Amino acid sequence: MSQELSTIRREQADGVVRITLDRPAQLNAITGVMLDELIATLEQCAADPETRVLVLTGAGRAFCAGGDLHSSGGSANEGRIETSVASSRRALRVSELLRSMPQPVIAVINGACAGAGLSWACAADLRVAADTAVFVTAFTAAGVGGDHGVSWLLPRIVGLGRAAELLLLSERFSAQRAAELGLVSAVVPAEQLAELSERWTSRLLSLAPGALASMKANLREGQSISFAESLDREAERLIHAFRHPDSVEAAQAFFEGRPPRFAR
Repeated sequence: MSQELSTIRREQADGVVRITLDRPAQLNAITGVMLDELIATLEQCAADPETRVLVLTGAGRAFCAGGDLHSSGGSANEGRIETSVASSRRALRVSELLRSMPQPVIAVINGACAGAGLSWACAADLRVAADTAVFVTAFTAAGVGGDHGVSWLLPRIVGLGRAAELLLLSERFSAQRAAELGLVSAVVPAEQLAELSERWTSRLLSLAPGALASMKANLREGQSISFAESLDREAERLIHAFRHPDSVEAAQAFFEGRPPRFAR
């Protein structure tokens, strides 16, 4: 299934939803329309049991260059002028959805990744990049203090000291540097990026959806609760997993020496 929208493309096949930011002439810069379309699409995917994996990438030579300041008149709110904290908070929901949805999210960074685009990449569970990709936080250079959760997400990926360097100095860095920092898990030649993405999505599709959702929830919650609370949550989800048909199928497949066949 392919769905054409005005600023993004949604393609769905065999449990994988691929969302492509689709304003290549503007380096996929974010507008208010893009935010609305992306929020609605992510909400649909999060609630859809047929969606097993989500891939986020960009059209053309950029992943996402951040907010379209031309369309926003220079507003810090990435492509629209918000008049209240509540409306601004709604505009920043994309990162929240990427992080909280039960399905694993892969950010396939095919080119320039800046500002809110970098925030969105940080909100994904896995990040891979083309060797030609370039990164910049861009916020202080644009006169703002960050948005879309970057000040919370980035330190948890690269550490507080490195995050402060990247966010305060706002200097460009390469895909290789991103890998050294731990911001991306893999860097490959641009022509191999699609192959790597497909390999990772295939691997995720071979695993139990419930187990992936539980692992994602454990990782997410573990950043903000105590160790004892984390053990409690793991125990609760473990009991649920043992009672789920996926657990029975995984054990049966192991003993029969075959790949498991999990129901969607």
